[in-house]
Amino acid sequence: MLCFALKHATRLAVDPLLPGLITLAPSFPTLIHLLRPSWRCPRDYRDPSYPGFTSRYPSCYAQHLPPIRTEPIQKADLRAYVGRLEIMAKNDNIHEEETAIANEATHLLPSSSASQDEISETSSITPAWDGLKDFEGLPWWRQPSVYWLLGPYVIFTLAFGGVVVPKLDLQYFADQHSHNPDKVFMPVLLGTDNPQCQIPEVSANSAKFLLVMGLFTGVLSAFVTPKIGHLSDRYGRTRLMALASVGGVLNEFITILVARYPDVIDYRWLLLGSIFDGMTGSFTTGSIMSQSYASDCTPPSKRAVSMGYIHACLFAGLAFGPLLGGYFVKWTGSLLSIFYVVMGCHFAFMLFVWLVVPESLSGRRQLIAREKHEKEKEMRSQTSSSWVATLQNANPFAPLKILRPTGPGTSPALRRNLIALAIDDTIILGASMSAGAVIVLYCGLVWHWDTLEKSKFVSLISFVRVVILMGIFPIVNYFGRTRPAARRRRESGAAAVEKNNGADELDIIVLRVALVSDVVGSLGYVFAHSSGVFVASGMVTALGGLGSATGQAIITKHVPSERVGQLLGAIGMLHALARVFGPVLFNGVYALTAGRFDQAIFVLLASFFGIALTMSFTIKPHVVWEDQPEEERQPLYPTNGTLTLSSDQVPIDEEDQLRIQ
Repeated sequence: MLCFALKHATRLAVDPLLPGLITLAPSFPTLIHLLRPSWRCPRDYRDPSYPGFTSRYPSCYAQHLPPIRTEPIQKADLRAYVGRLEIMAKNDNIHEEETAIANEATHLLPSSSASQDEISETSSITPAWDGLKDFEGLPWWRQPSVYWLLGPYVIFTLAFGGVVVPKLDLQYFADQHSHNPDKVFMPVLLGTDNPQCQIPEVSANSAKFLLVMGLFTGVLSAFVTPKIGHLSDRYGRTRLMALASVGGVLNEFITILVARYPDVIDYRWLLLGSIFDGMTGSFTTGSIMSQSYASDCTPPSKRAVSMGYIHACLFAGLAFGPLLGGYFVKWTGSLLSIFYVVMGCHFAFMLFVWLVVPESLSGRRQLIAREKHEKEKEMRSQTSSSWVATLQNANPFAPLKILRPTGPGTSPALRRNLIALAIDDTIILGASMSAGAVIVLYCGLVWHWDTLEKSKFVSLISFVRVVILMGIFPIVNYFGRTRPAARRRRESGAAAVEKNNGADELDIIVLRVALVSDVVGSLGYVFAHSSGVFVASGMVTALGGLGSATGQAIITKHVPSERVGQLLGAIGMLHALARVFGPVLFNGVYALTAGRFDQAIFVLLASFFGIALTMSFTIKPHVVWEDQPEEERQPLYPTNGTLTLSSDQVPIDEEDQLRIQ
């Protein structure tokens, strides 16, 4: 941020001196090198023995700059020329290393064609990817990787999964204590039946209070998550990822106060904690930021596997969080102890992500995203009046416009793909999370399972999903994508550069297989006449865990890297809304049909997955948002005006000459 401010302060200081500086234009490269020692050449540019030496330019620029030409030019063209010098300086190390390697190869290696073919074949084995070139040469602890997030993200999901049931019990006890301060309660043990809680009053109060808390958190996070996602494209992922746990820390702090001082603080103050949690994006923002981070530091060929790791941590935390929380409460004998642990989990995640995890977006990519954002704001202000722009910015659903992009590089096929993928991902996550509680209720009503048996069922399904995502899916990706790509590179001998090319055939196949398993498993729930068949159907639905991971990996392959956070933020908005309205729909259907047609909830579930499967057949492979190349971008601050220069003043290359004519 400081460098960004200094850059613009320098522009303001230099503008009044521009006429005098123009006369020194031929010496710009030399002056830049003298003033910026970090832009270094492989050797001293003043050394005449270095190949490509000229008396006017540093040697590392001599290979890139053409002979000097003199013509009257526009002031904006001069600015564009200086801007290109800056870009060349930023990429200076890359050009220098390539030149040095080429020179060494010329002197040390034989010039036979066989040797050159061998070098070409060897260099093409491992594909290059632009996303990590800014981190080459850095020590391992400063290189971003999805593995940095796996441990912290498990802690993050355990914190959310382990606190739901204790908070509901705490709300009930606080409510009863406010009516009868002298009442003595039987201890509550999570993971057991707790008959004192199996009464209509507890069920009714818990359902109402959970609904209100979910509305506060879900609605706020639905509108905060897209903003944070868009900001992360311009200012990095890790700090905003840590922000998601700030609300969690405040939420648990209020919960502890309510639990310790029930005579002073009413349990309804728990709603304030939900507001704080929603204002920082809650669980939705943490998940979206983690997926954006994984997208930044993983090449497209391995991105689905990285997303699978993130989702495996999600399923593990949500499944084993309540179980571990129950055993911890039983071990300590205090319901309050779990809230201290959860607050510690949030605090540990926040500090680790903020201080330890390397940032996945380099300063160069953040600057490019900020410049694009400023250009878009300037274009909107020029094409619409101020009050119209204000209304557009105030529109709460404005972030969803990224799902239907227009302008250069977009196409109708791109818009269809993005909309279909957004619908699929929302249905997969919303239906899975909303129906989970109802499935547990169904198991108790129809199969007469106790709490332990229901916990085993949920843990088994989650364990199978983790095994599929972290064990089987990487093997499928290796044999279906990585190994064939390596063989093609060896056979062609061409240098391979990975870039976003939209969904490939394997992505679409995996997505459709996952959705088919969801449909088949849901129908299995409908027709299951024994608990064994019901469990087997649940195992089939576990394969559907591939759907969300693959869908989110596919959708990031459709857009430029500087728009990944904005796009996933819009997806996060849909996730948050699904978490708000999904439980209302599924619980309402279950309440209306319980005792008459108990399986109606599974018919609804299969119908949603059927819609998602149908939408997946509209997705076309290899459709991508063609981004404007960096060298073709216009300066952020163009200026008008005409300057006429005398000869021997400004070096102009052929591209400038054509533009001036």
